[in-house]
This record gives sequence, structure tokens and C-alpha cells, in this order.
Amino acid sequence: MNRRSFLVSGASTIALAGASKCLGQSAFFRGQVPDPPFSPFWESLKSYRCPDWFRDAKFGIWAHWSPQCVPEQGDWYARNMYIQGSGQYQYHVKQFGHPSQFGYKDICHLWRAEKWDPEALVKLYKRAGAEYLVSLATHHDNFDCWNSKHQPWNCVNIGPKRDIVGTWARVARSNGLRFGVSYHGTPHRTWDEFLPVRYKSDTTGPLAGVSYDGMQTTADGKGKWWDGMDPQMLNGKPHAKNTPCPEFVRQFMLRVQDVVDSHSPDILNFDDGAQFTFDEGGKWAPDLKVWLGIPDLAPQIMAYYYNKNVQAHSGRLEGVVDLKEVPEPIWGTLTRDFEFGMADGLQENPWQTEMCIGGWHYDRRLLENHGYQKASSIIPLFVDIVSKNGNLLLSIPLPGHGEPDSDEIAFLDELASWQQVNSDAIKGTRPWAIFGEGPSSESKQRFSYGFSELKFDHTDIRFTTKSETLYAIALGWPSDGKILIKSLAENTPNYPRQIGKVELLGAKSKIRWTRGTQGLEIEVPDVPPCKHAVSFRILPS
Repeated sequence: MNRRSFLVSGASTIALAGASKCLGQSAFFRGQVPDPPFSPFWESLKSYRCPDWFRDAKFGIWAHWSPQCVPEQGDWYARNMYIQGSGQYQYHVKQFGHPSQFGYKDICHLWRAEKWDPEALVKLYKRAGAEYLVSLATHHDNFDCWNSKHQPWNCVNIGPKRDIVGTWARVARSNGLRFGVSYHGTPHRTWDEFLPVRYKSDTTGPLAGVSYDGMQTTADGKGKWWDGMDPQMLNGKPHAKNTPCPEFVRQFMLRVQDVVDSHSPDILNFDDGAQFTFDEGGKWAPDLKVWLGIPDLAPQIMAYYYNKNVQAHSGRLEGVVDLKEVPEPIWGTLTRDFEFGMADGLQENPWQTEMCIGGWHYDRRLLENHGYQKASSIIPLFVDIVSKNGNLLLSIPLPGHGEPDSDEIAFLDELASWQQVNSDAIKGTRPWAIFGEGPSSESKQRFSYGFSELKFDHTDIRFTTKSETLYAIALGWPSDGKILIKSLAENTPNYPRQIGKVELLGAKSKIRWTRGTQGLEIEVPDVPPCKHAVSFRILPS
């Protein structure tokens, strides 16, 4: 979709107005707000430094799991089921009934998570190389996946009757993983993009003009499964998009505070930007044309979260905030997040790519057609990201019942096999003087969702370092048995030292190599030690 963006010059001024309340009471948060070091404006937040654990981790798995996974029809189901003519609307009417009679609240009621085994899943994720797990806390659907104090439409009251976020947090940490939450229910994402369609009706057909269930009130629930609950707490009070929502903003801030206070996440991820952007919409997302972004609210949230994190870790800052659409002057205040995209070249500060092997919410058709992203595509991209000082957060979408399908397990097994051989070249590393060489290193930056354009082979080399060790990772296997690393030619300013040893990770025997004016030439064995990318450990004399 086309987007146009601008940095709102008044964002810092708005945030600065709240700085006087950084001690004691807050205009947004309840109770005692933690003391500084951080105040809720950008100049204060520039003292942030990304913690070493995140720089070391490189890879996390994302449990992007909500009631929208129940129909198994892909992402944005909670919006598109209310858009007559869309594939998800048609599926919903056929499978569940018309949205005037069976709405999204009823989908939430169907979520049972009956096959969910978080202990087994976390062990599988860890074997695949994950060092952190991120759980979806709230999507644009406005349903909370923890025991929320401010949203009664949550997974403890409705559906699974379990604290999904809390369980993920406990199991992840007991298995040695860091834990994060992703919050997608930001004001414009939810109030403007997702809720207004729930108040509409069909424009044609036998139920034309009959309002969808977004118009229902508490009185309509008498004698039904949701008797006594107010559906407007889930659907919002009927409103048009791009209308003011001060009450929703206040509730949003309290819900963020609640998930931070309740679960003390190591990562706080937002599916929104640090500047305002215009979402034009398009064929696959009709009737959008809304402004997104939280540049006014972000400093308030970040200061609160960072200070709580410092308090929880005896004076050390261990927390990470992920935001999209970050203007360059404030890059160092947080971790820049790229949805199916990446930073352009080697970056001074750590950053993160978000990817999914399928749809963001589970889509059964991808299993039926074996349409998931393959490890052969993801692994070279992962190496490329790490070489540029980035991390990869990868979603493995779960069905509503909570058990991954056979193709997803096969993907994770293949990733685990690769990590078993190559993790030394990934975990705990830092970027080298240059990130890489080869045709793909010279290509221009790809825009969001443009990864399919990237192609890699054995001439594409990526570099990482750990202490005095340099790792060179080839993103393919040569047919002629030779790999040439031009950046390690004799007398190169990047590596003026003598090379003492070159090893192929996972190889059963020593390899032969020579260093000349053209580069470091390595003779590889007939059979690679792993698929998709191979790592060389290079040690100085």
C-alpha cells in the first residue's frame, strides 16, 4: 500500500508538557510513577542504551496468536469479516453466520487453545535457536490476551479461560528465554482501522441495512452466552474513523501500563510508529485512509517502561522498546523495527526485522498448499540481518487450538539443524567493519514485503565477529568447490593481520585455503556440513 509520512514537529513539545509529571502522579498512568533516570521527552530518552542481552540474542520467536486464528483464514479477520464481498466475510457467513448475528465477539468465545502445550513449544523454539519469545498481548481487534484489569473482553474471562501472556512469560523464563509482549491495539490502529466497520451493514442482499453486531449493547445479551457483558467494551462506541478518541487513548495507556506492571516484559513491541503516517489502504485493505502513529504517546510509554525496568533490575536497564517509522534524530532512544523489511546497510544501533513464515494470523490454506516460507529463504535473510547489527523476530502462526501444523514443525526442525552447526557465528557476535560482499550486498534497499526480490548464492558473503574471531558466512554452496572472499585479500585495510587458521563449522576434516591479492580462497569439501548457508571461522596468527 502507498504511504506518505511526516515528522510532527510538535510531538516532542506535547511530550515535554508531561515532563513535569514524571514524578508522582501521571496524566496517563495510575498509581506511583517510577522515578527517573528517564523523563517522558525525547532528549531525556536519548540516554538509552540497548542492553547486551538483546545484541547477543539475534533471534526470537513470536507467538502472534489471538482469537483471529480460530477461523484459520489469515490476518485481519476481525476487520475483513465485516466487509461484504471479502473472502473472509464470505467464509464467515458460510461457516458461522451473518455478522449481524454472529460477530467477532462470538469468535472470541470459540477460542479454546485446547491443544496448546506451551512447555513443549518453548523447548521447540529454543532448539531452533530462539533466545527470546514475544507474545501478542492485544491485536487491532481490541481483545486482551492476558488477565487485563481494564478490558473485560480478555482470554481469562472469555475463550481459553487462561492467561495466555502470563503463561508464555512463566514458561519462557523457566526455560532461560527472555520474554516480550507485542501491543497492536494502538489508538488509530484499533479506533480508526478496525472498529468502524463493525457498525456497518450489508449494502446488498437479503440482510441489506441490518446492522452488524458492533451496534449491540448490554441489553442485547440477555439470555445469551455474553449476558451481562458490555459489547461496546470490545467494539467501541459507534463512531466514524478519524474522529477524536480521548477516552480510548486513556484506556490504551492504562492497558499498556497493566501489561508492563503485570508481566515485566524484557521487550515492549508496538505495531505502530514514532511518527504519523498515512495508511492509504488498497485492494487488500479497502476503506482505510487513516492516520497511524503514536509520536505524542511514545515518550510517555517509553519513560514509564524504562524506569520500571531499571527498578526491576536493581538499577540496570534491561528493557527494549520496538517501534516502526522512527525519525533519524531519535534512532538511539529505542530499537527500530521493520515489518518484512530491514535497515539499509550496517547500522550503529541494533534493530529488528519482523517476519512470518505464513500469514500473521493462522491460515489453513498455507498448510494445504505447502505455501509457507522455506528455511532455504529465511536462513540467508537471517544471516544478512545479523551481519548488519540486526535481530530477527520470526512468527510461527498457531491455529486457534494452539498446536503447530506439520509443515511448521518441519520448518523449525530444519532451522534447529542449521543453528546446531552455525550458532557460534551468530549468537553473541557483533558486526565487522563491513557487513558483506557479493551481488546482494550491492543491491538497493528493499521496501517492506520485498524480500522475494532478494537472491543469494555462494558469492554472497556476510561477516560477524566475536572477540578476535572473524566469521565469514557464505549464503550458498559452490559447484566448483571454491569460495573466494575478496574482502580478505592480502593487505586489505579491513583485515591487515595475518590469518592463522580457517575452519568450516561442522566440517569433519580440515580445509585448505590460500590468501592472495584477489582474496581468501577456500577449498570446500564435496558435501556441505549443513544446508542454505555455511560458516567459516577465521583466526589471526
